[in-house]
Amino acid sequence: MLRDPSTKYRPFPTIDLPDRQWPSRVITQAPRWLSTDLRDGNQALIDPMDAEKKTRLFDLLVKVGLKEIEVGFPSAGATEFDFISGLVKTGRIPDDVFVQVLTQSRRDLIETSFASLDGAKQAIVHLYNAVSPAWRKIVFGMTRDEVKRIAIEGVKVLRDEAAKHPDTDWRFEYSPETFSTAELDFSLEVCAAVMDVLQPTADKPIIFNLPATVECATPNVYADQIEWFGRNIPNRDAVVISLHTHNDRGTGVAAAELGLMAGADRVEGCLLGNGERTGNCDLVTVALNMYTQGVSPGLDLSDIDGIVNTINYCTNIPVHPRTPYAGDLVFTAFSGSHQDAIKKGFAAQSARNDELWEVPYLPIDPADLGRSYEAVIRVNSQSGKGGVAWVIEQDKGLKLPKRLQADFSRHVQALADETSRELGAADIWGRFEATYLPRDGDRFVLRDYEESGSAGDRLFVGRVAVDGEERSISGRGNGLISGVIAALGETGPDLDVVDYSEHAIGHGADAQAAAYVECRTADGRTVFGVGMDTDIATASVRAVLSAANRA
Repeated sequence: MLRDPSTKYRPFPTIDLPDRQWPSRVITQAPRWLSTDLRDGNQALIDPMDAEKKTRLFDLLVKVGLKEIEVGFPSAGATEFDFISGLVKTGRIPDDVFVQVLTQSRRDLIETSFASLDGAKQAIVHLYNAVSPAWRKIVFGMTRDEVKRIAIEGVKVLRDEAAKHPDTDWRFEYSPETFSTAELDFSLEVCAAVMDVLQPTADKPIIFNLPATVECATPNVYADQIEWFGRNIPNRDAVVISLHTHNDRGTGVAAAELGLMAGADRVEGCLLGNGERTGNCDLVTVALNMYTQGVSPGLDLSDIDGIVNTINYCTNIPVHPRTPYAGDLVFTAFSGSHQDAIKKGFAAQSARNDELWEVPYLPIDPADLGRSYEAVIRVNSQSGKGGVAWVIEQDKGLKLPKRLQADFSRHVQALADETSRELGAADIWGRFEATYLPRDGDRFVLRDYEESGSAGDRLFVGRVAVDGEERSISGRGNGLISGVIAALGETGPDLDVVDYSEHAIGHGADAQAAAYVECRTADGRTVFGVGMDTDIATASVRAVLSAANRA
């Protein structure tokens, strides 16, 4: 890398727009969406999709609710042409969906594009040519007038070909490709010339796609460009301004959002951001960003895992686990402090009387995307007591008291350090059973018991295996728990109950009970016991014996 990169790279110039309005605006409604997964996304793949994969992806796009889908580049070859014409001929395109095809501004390519759509109820033909200085000078060796003439001649062919197929509702899109690196006045000049040929109306507007073909500036610059264009294009009510951002600087989503604030009407991109180089705008992220602000995106993303699986299958590109909203780990907390905050947030959410979502670290309810809460908190060596308690509660329904959470967390931490891996619910439950619940080798094992007496004077009589030898023990106390402790007095530790709690697990006839006891030993140690049974009294007895075993 250069010590002084300014000797090789120039900063992108700002736009002279001192009265820009977009910074004070907010997005209050969904734009028109266009998926270019089957075209821009497909051409970016190492192995482009075959017809089966393209069909499966098309069906997903329809299911998600996209009404404008760029289905391919029909002049690129027989595979593309046959897929597009097959969609039309088999009636696979819903009546409310516009399919779109892309073509360069050449007569033969445009004619092929129209032929692929023969018989379509409605369709969009998208024509483009690059207009920026670098492309004019380096790629084409053309003047401004020559580049503008390419656009004009192309849209004349669009107009004439559409007239030959009057049964189709034709719409037109034009892209001054490389718009974001072109002179604004020239992009405007070319687009105005295109309008002069096509004569769009408010009922049948022209779509002007203003692409950040290569992202070369911060998103605010792109927003300035969009606002300037919208202010200056003639007959604005006959124009749909469409955004097509790329992610070369990592801000494709931000550029699209600021572009909408700047007055754009439509967003083009791919589900989960596939596309050339660093990808296209991620439509899922833009849509769900709106959703978290209370704005309906008009797309159904409730089965996010199904979307991920289909995209993965069709593109053979894995979705990064940290991809916003869609990644495997985006709703997962390993950090102890994060887990504690999320756990408390869920508890507060269930206690609230209104439906407003307010859970720390989770800007969206995972359930809205078809994700389960079990995966929100996962445990490794970085986790804390809150995360461990959450997993136990979600997996087994046990609501551990706070001090018991801290005690058990030490055991889980030791297991995580031993294994050096993430711990699943089965790992955590196995350690919990081994630590607190009856097992072979315990000193005290309950066989049976009876309780009698009046309030404040209870007699416990039990059959308990002590060191493998079954005995009858008895003790009197003001309640069942104190009676059990008294009965253990001759053979067991001296325990003093510090805290006791209980709760039901589940509902109905099959419900179980869980009891928790915290005790202090004669030498000042704290021990915990846990008991589970269909009978709450028996669960309490088991909890005391659990504490005695640990003491």
